[in-house]
Amino acid sequence: MSIESLYQIYLQHPNVQTDTRALTPGCLFFALKGEKFNGNAFAAKAIEQGAAYAIIDEEAYSIEGKTICVDNVLSTLQQLAAHHRQQLKIPVIGITGSNGKTTSKELVHAVLSTWYRTATTVGNLNNHIGIPLTLLRIPLDAEMAVVEMGANHQKEIADYCDYTAPSHGIITNCGKAHLEGFGGVEGVRKGKGELYDHLRSMNGTAFIMWDYDYLRTMSTGIETIIKYGTAESDIEGKILQAQPFLEVEMTKGSVSCTIRTQLVGDYNLPNVLMAVAVGQYFDVSPEKIKQAIESYTPSNSRSQLVKQGTNNIILDAYNANPSSMRGAIENLMRLQADNKVLMLGAMAELGEESLDEHRQIVNLIGQSNWKAVVLVGGDFLKINHPYVSLADSSAARDWYQQQSFENCHILIKGSRSQQMEKILQP
Repeated sequence: MSIESLYQIYLQHPNVQTDTRALTPGCLFFALKGEKFNGNAFAAKAIEQGAAYAIIDEEAYSIEGKTICVDNVLSTLQQLAAHHRQQLKIPVIGITGSNGKTTSKELVHAVLSTWYRTATTVGNLNNHIGIPLTLLRIPLDAEMAVVEMGANHQKEIADYCDYTAPSHGIITNCGKAHLEGFGGVEGVRKGKGELYDHLRSMNGTAFIMWDYDYLRTMSTGIETIIKYGTAESDIEGKILQAQPFLEVEMTKGSVSCTIRTQLVGDYNLPNVLMAVAVGQYFDVSPEKIKQAIESYTPSNSRSQLVKQGTNNIILDAYNANPSSMRGAIENLMRLQADNKVLMLGAMAELGEESLDEHRQIVNLIGQSNWKAVVLVGGDFLKINHPYVSLADSSAARDWYQQQSFENCHILIKGSRSQQMEKILQP
């Protein structure tokens, strides 16, 4: 079956699923394969649960009139998403970067949604499966779309751009994330810079944090650049305070006011400025921009402020890399408060640089005084340090429950594999 013919079926059944646990009557089930599972084996179950059709790539699982057999289910999903994207004559904003992608995506979506019918990535569906699913969830009457793109190796962003075709793009930053896959910091810049390569080739528009010299260099040759930052930019702002929440004074641009966010950490300043820049570019009123940013509340263990008795807990446990870990620690170091506690999980996907990066974090911790420091799992276990050392987040939870902390500021952070949010579970 051609992609054009499959697209006509999709238009009749626009709910696309790859997980039988999320099926709804009348949806299309794409039977993806993985290292440890074969979605084809679930085709019959999907049909029984009400799927209109199951798209498979093994004839042995065919059900007459209910399955569509293709050469490769994943490739077909991506091609269908590309075809749908071609029908959408709207701005599509691609967002990538080492840190802050999801928060930036949520802020930009919040701002644009005040004025436009705006679709965006749900949760963290930012990979080779999640991005096509995101595209296929964009309704034909949408006026804007914001698509988050994650990557851990070179050529990945380029592949996403092939079928996402972003007209506008944002690289939040290029830090020490996925060093193993990218091959060092320069590899990270090259990989993330594939978004800029696409914008150059398509005469697109980039929103750039102008404080970062490397983004200035990387963006050379892009036709339209909107600059945001603390100086020399189209949209400028500065931090008024970040205790406990970030407050930003906008000093240049259409938004001239103080924005009082519900975001923890001064490292969120670029994310706020970016959302203002995008809103101003697309003619959202200053009042709506301010309201949207101030109303946004982070969730899913991303820079959440959790009140627990007399303690203030910064729960930032969704993920971590050396750049984001350092930023979170330094933010707590600057906090004017006594009784500060660190509970940090190890960082993943750092390759040969992992031990050294963990040592650098330990050295940073040693530059300040703490009520307690707990280092959990991974390469933290391979380093000599004077702090509490625990094997996993379950052990960290047990340790935490044995303490009697009062009036403390506590940072909980770690890579996704460490599941540091478990510390706060009963």
